[in-house]
Amino acid sequence: MLHRAARWLMAGALAAMVASPAIAEGTFDLPPSVQFSAQKLERIDEFFNKIIAEGKIPGAVVYIERHGKPVYHKHFGVRDVATKRPITDDTIFRLSSLTKPFTAFAVMMLVDEGKIKLDDPVSKYIPAFADTKVGVEKQRENGEKYLDFVAPKRPIQVRDLLLHTAGITYGFYGDSLVRKAIDAAKIYDGDPSTREFAERIAKLPLQEQPGTLWDYGNSYEVLGAVIEAASGQSFYQFQKQKLFDPLGMTDTQYFFQSEAQKPRLAQPMPNDSNFRVGRLVGPDIVRKWESGGGGLSSTPHDVIRFVRMLLNKGELDGKRYLSEATFKDMTTDHIGPNSGVERDYFYFPGDGFGYGYGLGVRTDAGNAKPPPPGSLGELKWDGASGCYFVVDPKLDMFFVLMEQTPSQRQPVQRELKKLVYEALEN
Repeated sequence: MLHRAARWLMAGALAAMVASPAIAEGTFDLPPSVQFSAQKLERIDEFFNKIIAEGKIPGAVVYIERHGKPVYHKHFGVRDVATKRPITDDTIFRLSSLTKPFTAFAVMMLVDEGKIKLDDPVSKYIPAFADTKVGVEKQRENGEKYLDFVAPKRPIQVRDLLLHTAGITYGFYGDSLVRKAIDAAKIYDGDPSTREFAERIAKLPLQEQPGTLWDYGNSYEVLGAVIEAASGQSFYQFQKQKLFDPLGMTDTQYFFQSEAQKPRLAQPMPNDSNFRVGRLVGPDIVRKWESGGGGLSSTPHDVIRFVRMLLNKGELDGKRYLSEATFKDMTTDHIGPNSGVERDYFYFPGDGFGYGYGLGVRTDAGNAKPPPPGSLGELKWDGASGCYFVVDPKLDMFFVLMEQTPSQRQPVQRELKKLVYEALEN
């Protein structure tokens, strides 16, 4: 029997690969000339008002922008059903895995500065990774399974961490012996620093050989420590100085910076508070470790600033954050055909998507009929808390969803995307 979190994640993977039957034909790869219908956008209001009235989520913020102008910007419900405070653009949301694009972007900034090379061995920055082994399941004559430990065929590279091809996985889903060993190691216990947490991961077995499989896991926790080693700053201070402050992202952090922020934290429904990520998360749980895989919290205002910069290919308000070549590399699929990277049941980008650095990249329509909406080259990611963004360069459009609902996140995300694209008409 699979662990409960494993079943949830497997269901999420399947949901990402199956198109909603309600999606109309012709919504994939729309011509750039289409415009939004104000009347059809009202269906988004109807949807969120309905699910809030049904008690499925406390509230949400939805923002759509096209050609540099807001198309839709609305707040629904409350940030906390206990206090009934309304949701606003300065409400603070746990980002969970939506943290990963911010971590990837910070790495690529250091690539631009020449302080990191993508093919550098991770052991250059964290020497403990020189001794990391791959766990291979074997079986004794009596049928008992055990792990044999073998050396990697090549070192883990920084690129592997960015692509989830390092062989590093999570221990809170799946039933392989490596995942069980990770779970048993209790790596979240105590109060390790970002560096110490990465060193804990280095001592654990890899699920597979580096460069062979897209495997979602703790790679982005290691990237936080790589950034510290390469920059000479703490992970957060580097992001704050180079990315958050210049973008005006004043409320994006791993932990609260002031008491005034605490009442602004959005809460999930009381019966829907398990984010199923193997640990408690939130800016109110202060630790030394700054989690590059799922530890950021932020506001709609701040996330919109970051996503707008992504649509503008790494530039915003006259300031360039990544060179054009580095940004293109970040947003290009690197695990497609002929890459040597396989995909399995836990391939979370979903059908029709490849993967760049921290972002799912739309490469084809996928196998579902009709295909889910979107354009080739679409960029996306989301997190277990429900926060989600989509960037559609072809339509010069992006949208952001901020919510806190582990159980409803995928139904809400799928329906919102459907409603956004159905609101486009010639």
